[in-house]
Amino acid sequence: MGIKMEALPAPDQLKNAVPKTEELQTKELAELEAVGPNLIKKARQKQTVLVTGHAGFIGFHTAKALLERGDKVIGFDSLNSHYDTRLKRERLSMLDEIAKVTGSRYHTVRADLCDRTELHDCLEAYKVQRVIHLAGQTDKFLSNENPTECVQNNINSFVSLLEACRHFKIHHLTYASSHAVYGAGFQKPMSERDSASHPQRLDAATQRACELMAHSYSHQFNLPTTGLRFFSVYGPWGRPDSVLFAFTKRILEGKPIQIYNDGSNTRDYTYVADLVEAILRASDTPAEPNPFWLVEAPDQASSSAPWRILNVGNSKPVSIEELIAALEKALECTAVKEFITGPILERSESCADVSALVLATQFQPGTPIEQGIAEFVAWYRSYFQM
Repeated sequence: MGIKMEALPAPDQLKNAVPKTEELQTKELAELEAVGPNLIKKARQKQTVLVTGHAGFIGFHTAKALLERGDKVIGFDSLNSHYDTRLKRERLSMLDEIAKVTGSRYHTVRADLCDRTELHDCLEAYKVQRVIHLAGQTDKFLSNENPTECVQNNINSFVSLLEACRHFKIHHLTYASSHAVYGAGFQKPMSERDSASHPQRLDAATQRACELMAHSYSHQFNLPTTGLRFFSVYGPWGRPDSVLFAFTKRILEGKPIQIYNDGSNTRDYTYVADLVEAILRASDTPAEPNPFWLVEAPDQASSSAPWRILNVGNSKPVSIEELIAALEKALECTAVKEFITGPILERSESCADVSALVLATQFQPGTPIEQGIAEFVAWYRSYFQM
């Protein structure tokens, strides 16, 4: 699945890009049936999906993909001002256009997840069947500056959502977590079976707490839940406060990029189209109890309850130097580098073991960094008219 976005394309561009002809649809269904009868049955079972944080980077791409495949999407977002809301509003405008072109049903609700009445009214009015929770606060600096707000946005809102899912018997709750939960206690590559008991950042600690609260609800109320640990997601329509935005802007302006320490720090960068494919596939296959789970040797990634944790990453760590090189190639500009000594706020390496994801969804992210960066740069130039 690929997502190549341009800034606010005209309706005729959308019409050319989205609809599938009847002949193509028939061919796709025939291919599905050849693989397995259950797949064609699943393909025809469109769902009503609540996507929280649909005005955000990942939420927007997820809602877009759901609309394009014909699901009914209910977006739920408070449109907070953690970064410029103009970008969020333009994402929402694109979702409106995509819904019109595809004919998919789409509604947006502006509200806070902690508002129990709004949330329950939404789930009841639209007869929501699945929830994909992508709202929350993941900025490490914001969480340090305002820990109370971080707890409110991540933990309190998640408890409210869990209660609503339990009350309305939601078929499956899929929610975002982060590789940051591994903190100081990870092995490389990071596996869901490793301990995640020593997160170093407050936002990561709240995400780990959400994973454990989800387990409690899965165990007590038989609510299927899947937590997805994201690894450094990037791509078109991304967050303007991200490193990728900052580097791109400074390279184009001829200003120096400050690189901490020696630039050898690595990250497992995940292209947003790959991430969305993983999210949808995980959502389509609700978590089930692990029949081999033993209390004497507990598997950290599954349970005797319908609960699981899955990594979503590219499994190919990229250094800061390699990231900048990909940007230089896509921008056709040379970066001015300034190496400085700075604090190490978290471990400098990340790499995802995605074997569990592949087993559960038959999908493995694989977009090369050069390709993903080229897609991002093409969107960036179009959006900012550069």
